[in-house]
Amino acid sequence: MSMKISRIVNALEPSATMAMAAKAKELKSSGKTVYDLSLGEPDFVTPQHICDAAATAMKAGHTHYTVASGIPELKKAVVESYKKMYGLDYDPAQVTVTNGAKHALHNAFTTTLDPGDEVIIPAPYWVSYAELVRLTGAVPVIVQTEESNDFKITPEQFKAAMTGNTRMFLLCSPSNPTGTLYSPEELAVLADLVLENNLIVLADEIYDQLVYAGSKFASFPTLRPGLQERTILINGVSKTYAMTGWRIGWSIAPSNVAKKIGELQSQETSNPCSISQYATVAALNGDQKCVAEMRAEFEKRRDYVQSRLDEIPGLSYPNMGGAFYAYFNVKQHLGRKYNGVQVDTSEQWCLELLAQKNVATVMGSSFGTEGYVRASFAASDEVLKNAFDRIRDFVTKS
Repeated sequence: MSMKISRIVNALEPSATMAMAAKAKELKSSGKTVYDLSLGEPDFVTPQHICDAAATAMKAGHTHYTVASGIPELKKAVVESYKKMYGLDYDPAQVTVTNGAKHALHNAFTTTLDPGDEVIIPAPYWVSYAELVRLTGAVPVIVQTEESNDFKITPEQFKAAMTGNTRMFLLCSPSNPTGTLYSPEELAVLADLVLENNLIVLADEIYDQLVYAGSKFASFPTLRPGLQERTILINGVSKTYAMTGWRIGWSIAPSNVAKKIGELQSQETSNPCSISQYATVAALNGDQKCVAEMRAEFEKRRDYVQSRLDEIPGLSYPNMGGAFYAYFNVKQHLGRKYNGVQVDTSEQWCLELLAQKNVATVMGSSFGTEGYVRASFAASDEVLKNAFDRIRDFVTKS
């Protein structure tokens, strides 16, 4: 007799990005060279001064429980960074330090949503958004956006998706998986609708420091008076400082919400890693030259990936203003055979690309848009060259 699984967990879809990364690791363990473009993880080593701060924290004995919602020094560093970058004033008590940004998202959904509440999510969307909403009993309302509009939700689409049950609008800019970035003007129109309809905004701004020339980032609460009281900001150090394994994210929320998020976390996980918190203080308060250097390297890679996609017939993609993803349209290359194997979906396309060419990507169906593929360019120049050589050969010579 097998043990019963709850209905809500049984309905969850596994993370496609993690699944593709696992398949890539399987191939690697069998001795094959795999060109892995599946995970959104910087390939840089965490900057030395951050690692040094972790060692110092250990030597100083900061290896015990902290306040569940994070150490005061880190909360202070977070609010000071938002004041410096965006002119936003927050109290440190509004910050909850979490075990990565995904945990911050889960906390925010669980704290603010009831069963039956609706959350408007533009597609393509990061794989975990809809599943985390469903875990609360709330309903993700997926709005299909268009490549011709750089996959940005329009005010008309936003209004059409609203019902009497709409509680929250979820926005990720720069976007995972598309790399697109809403302009301040585009965001302002959406902000007006948020205020008119009394909605909560969950603004995932984890890629706010990875914005490239020609694009301008605006933190959502800066757009209109009154938005700070309606917005929960999500961020962290994984992407900006190459600290994915350190597992530090945070939310900044209105005071009443932040208090309840802290209480939830005290029952759920207690504090994030104490050593990682002290390292993050060093990341936020230290020299930001490392951020500029990584951003410049990502921008160079973005330009290279665009040039490679442009030379492959039948592929198209939106403007990549930030983050480190290419989200390209493979619809013209579906419905055909690749070395005798029929491929009709983006999932089949990605699986065959991995099986035949040892290149790991992620299918667009996992992000809510069939016919697209996400490739991370958080990879070395050598990996990118070899991967796109193989993608070109896969499309043109199969």
